[in-house]
Amino acid sequence: MTAIPAAGDAAAVSAVDHSDTSDLVVSLRDLRGAAAPGATAEALRGLSLQIRRGEQLALIGSSGAGKTSLLQALACAVPPLAGTLTLFGADPWMLSTGARQRLRGRLFLAPQVPPLPPRQRVVTAVLAGRLPAQSLWASVRTLWSPREAGLAQAALAAMDLSDKLWERVDRLSGGERQRVGLARALVADAELWLIDEPLSALDPARAEQVIDSLTAAARSANRTLVCTLHQIEVARRRFPRIVALRDGVIVYDGAASAFTDAQVRALYGARGLVDAPTPRHSEPDAHRPPQEAPVAIICR
Repeated sequence: MTAIPAAGDAAAVSAVDHSDTSDLVVSLRDLRGAAAPGATAEALRGLSLQIRRGEQLALIGSSGAGKTSLLQALACAVPPLAGTLTLFGADPWMLSTGARQRLRGRLFLAPQVPPLPPRQRVVTAVLAGRLPAQSLWASVRTLWSPREAGLAQAALAAMDLSDKLWERVDRLSGGERQRVGLARALVADAELWLIDEPLSALDPARAEQVIDSLTAAARSANRTLVCTLHQIEVARRRFPRIVALRDGVIVYDGAASAFTDAQVRALYGARGLVDAPTPRHSEPDAHRPPQEAPVAIICR
């Protein structure tokens, strides 16, 4: 089996030119990080990475490789154990609490399971993506009387959910809830989108439509997009750049077109050439009445 280059071999690992540091959104240098606040075990081991404004990057690797931990670090949810993290030219953990909160307002994290209150209307759930840019009064007003329903409608249309605007969240399937979480990114006034496994609850045809909408929206607004994926072929077709993680270490950073089948096998084994086959949540059966189901709430 052809091995992926070792993380220390910079010439082999990275095909991206990092000599120009202008317009950087993300810069990591020898970053070591944990999977959760307060933890001491390293989930990220010596990562160095640069991401520029408007760039679109697919983050791949097997389960437990450190993909979500990296997104959490970029979202300023987990402080580094060592090394440096710079976002928009600032070290978030050297800022005051207020300044760090304002910096967080410039990014949007979409977790794999979106934190959607079950009894909330979809329009309100989508417009929650705009809360970081709103005053307290505007945020409270949005909860009771959404005044930007047209904006939410357009975001839902991009996710093929335009008929769900006034639906309750607990009436949606798992895949629909995931797309509502992604619609939040489209309305957010954020410059950096951090999207965690957006296709895990979607069938292949729906996944293609969603990833096309997501990348097109990011490109149109010049947003920086970092997206974790298990679907290797989607990553290679839809993203210009791939960063592969294994055991918390970057083992490939370069053009998606140059990421070969041999490198996929080295990263995943033979299974890596087959995209994740069965979504964890199915779309609703039109002949079956909707049932209430618990929704995982992620608090930060």
